[in-house]
Amino acid sequence: MTIYGELLIGGSAVRGTSGSVHAREAATGNVIGPDFGGASATQVEQACALAERAFDTFRETAPEARAAFLETIAQNILDIGDELVERCMAETGLPRARIEGERGRTVNQLRLFAAVVRDGTYLDARIDPALPERQPLPRSDLRLRHIPLGPVAVFGASNFPLAFSVAGGDTASALAAGCPVVVKAHSAHLGTSELVGRALQAAVTQCGMPEGTFSLLFVDGYELGQKLVTDARIKAVGFTGSRRGGMALMKAAAARPEPIPVYAEMSSINPVLLFPQALEQRGVDIAKAFVTSLTMGAGQFCTNPGLVIGIDGPALDAFIAAAGEAVTASPAATMLTPGIHDAYVTGVAQVCSHAKVRTVARGLTGAACQGQAGLFSVTADDFLAHPELQDEIFGASSLVVRCASLDDMRRVVEKLEGQLTAALHMDESDLAAARSFLPLLERKVGRILVNGFGTGVEVCHAMVHGGPFPSTADGRSTSVGSLSIARFLRPVCYQDLPAALLPPALQDGNPFGIPRRIDGKPEAR
Repeated sequence: MTIYGELLIGGSAVRGTSGSVHAREAATGNVIGPDFGGASATQVEQACALAERAFDTFRETAPEARAAFLETIAQNILDIGDELVERCMAETGLPRARIEGERGRTVNQLRLFAAVVRDGTYLDARIDPALPERQPLPRSDLRLRHIPLGPVAVFGASNFPLAFSVAGGDTASALAAGCPVVVKAHSAHLGTSELVGRALQAAVTQCGMPEGTFSLLFVDGYELGQKLVTDARIKAVGFTGSRRGGMALMKAAAARPEPIPVYAEMSSINPVLLFPQALEQRGVDIAKAFVTSLTMGAGQFCTNPGLVIGIDGPALDAFIAAAGEAVTASPAATMLTPGIHDAYVTGVAQVCSHAKVRTVARGLTGAACQGQAGLFSVTADDFLAHPELQDEIFGASSLVVRCASLDDMRRVVEKLEGQLTAALHMDESDLAAARSFLPLLERKVGRILVNGFGTGVEVCHAMVHGGPFPSTADGRSTSVGSLSIARFLRPVCYQDLPAALLPPALQDGNPFGIPRRIDGKPEAR
């Protein structure tokens, strides 16, 4: 499949008319051809207009048709073959195994949502039949289903060029809900985005979906991204990236005459809590596993363990020594873009120069675009006195907080911002202490795990990849797993509608065969 550097607007492939943007090789910063035409304001409007025009048809596609569409996208991505893997490796600096694994995740989540659509539970269909004889007042016939919000703008992520990009989780869940999608490709992987975009565009045609179900834009600059969010036809936004970027989109969306939700995953340092017995018995082993998680993918995971909290003493000293030794031996790794590398270097330099922070270890140095791992430590009092030490450093850097006691650990956790994950390392004798932390952690994070690390997010029904602000814009949502479809739906009640006007999901015969509640009880099927 050839890469042309073209926008995909509905069923068309056209040259962007607002300057050029360029793909770059992550390892060197060198330009990789072709150049990509940036979308103009008019072309952004065209994509949004087509999405709006497609909406009412696409949202009422039968479950089997929409499920088959998602499965066709998945197969088309696989059919691109090695060309996709090699282009993605060049643009991101990520190794083959990581890209192939991420491609598998992308395909699997599309297939997961196909199963969700077929099942129909996500519609939460409810029927409360009329009670005309009820006293003192009769009850109307009331029926409820969830419908899609409308066209969704998706902003591709830098760190997951497939799983959180053009056909990633935001796009898959929005399409599954019945929302047309307009994707703004991330500048870190333009060629990868076009390859996947063409696979998705082809699926629209193959499955007879309306033109406008999908568009892909390459945008040069901040203003046109804002224009996409503020277009009146866009009804929701999916975003994974920096806090600064997410906040800018949230501000723009809130300032519209009709404000819309922005589901932004933004900032998390994912605390690791070391409880006393586990630290005493397994501290060195935990330290080695911690550094493996820390340095995975050059530390460019939103669930990267950027903070470790433990009680000061010989056991924590041994943990820090073992972790420091592993960090010192860690090779430098290519980061996603020169800009991300520069931001990482700046963030680490600020920590290194902080008067209250001690540098424990630095990893091996490497080439110009490679990140050098870092491990640092600070006392609990100093951490609490300097809120800037909570700032996320996107890369393989972590800070160990030395606490005087469990109460000190609790004070640190209480002051943390919202997080995606918290990891508890504990043994049997730590159960009581860990239990006392659970109510606090439930208020702070979206996923609590034991004796592991947050890196590694399973795509399934029970997964939550979200959390209180600023880890996400809306802590009630998740961007991974089948529940992520709920972001793009809203309930509608139908009162006393004639049978001929009812949507199939609410008709007495249940033509779709979906799970429903009748008078609050599951309907027999």
